[in-house]
Amino acid sequence: MGLPSFDSFSSSARHKVWRGDELGLADGQVVGTGHAALNAQLPGGGWPVGAMTELLQSAPEAHAWQLLLPALAQAVQGGNGPVALIGAPQEPFGPALAARGLPVEALLWVRCEASAARLWACEQALRCADMAAVLAWLPQARVGELRRLQLAAAQHDSLLFVFRPETAAHSTSPARLRLRLASCEDDSAQIDVHILKRRGPPLASPIRLPARSERMTALLAASQLRRKLRWQQEGGLQPMAEGATVVRLGLHQEKGHALDRIALAA
Repeated sequence: MGLPSFDSFSSSARHKVWRGDELGLADGQVVGTGHAALNAQLPGGGWPVGAMTELLQSAPEAHAWQLLLPALAQAVQGGNGPVALIGAPQEPFGPALAARGLPVEALLWVRCEASAARLWACEQALRCADMAAVLAWLPQARVGELRRLQLAAAQHDSLLFVFRPETAAHSTSPARLRLRLASCEDDSAQIDVHILKRRGPPLASPIRLPARSERMTALLAASQLRRKLRWQQEGGLQPMAEGATVVRLGLHQEKGHALDRIALAA
């Protein structure tokens, strides 16, 4: 039996060869993030299936839904099962998520405080055959425990997102993809996404994504305009300087608009 030619070997192995100065290919299936700028910087153009994606941020609930909603809605609508939330810091606001394509009926919220209980629940969710994705808040997880979750995700081809504090950036992690999320300092309507680990070269500058959906941005702008007009009609004064408005005393006691709660979830 003759040896395979070099050309045939190169053709079959080319997809496994990765140069450190190039963006690598995905090892398996990916799900598009719903953000074109982010897709362009990820191997395969999306979130890796069967692998852990680690998201680091200062506040555990910040930016999670805006970043992940497009992919989660796509996975659920594709009939891949529900989304498990392990140790989520706040109860999701159903109407806002449903408006973005993720019905509340597709969410399984597992409430547990102890780190061991969260790890156990996460591993059990990953073993379920019909599970679109698992989102787990694991601020105290150790490397060995994360490695077990990574193996479980790989065995069952699951989307796994693990949320940890920013301080974890200095420790090692088995995650295939590692991102740090932060509010943009000069624009609160934007998110800075720093790619800490990927199959590719380091990213010199963060990717800037909207902190809320276009529809929500338009609704908030319209709501702000209505309040401004109402203040003026009820005795408010024109702005004295940019960013400062003087209004009649007592108007600040107005109850919060229902949209405020939706904005928090979006």
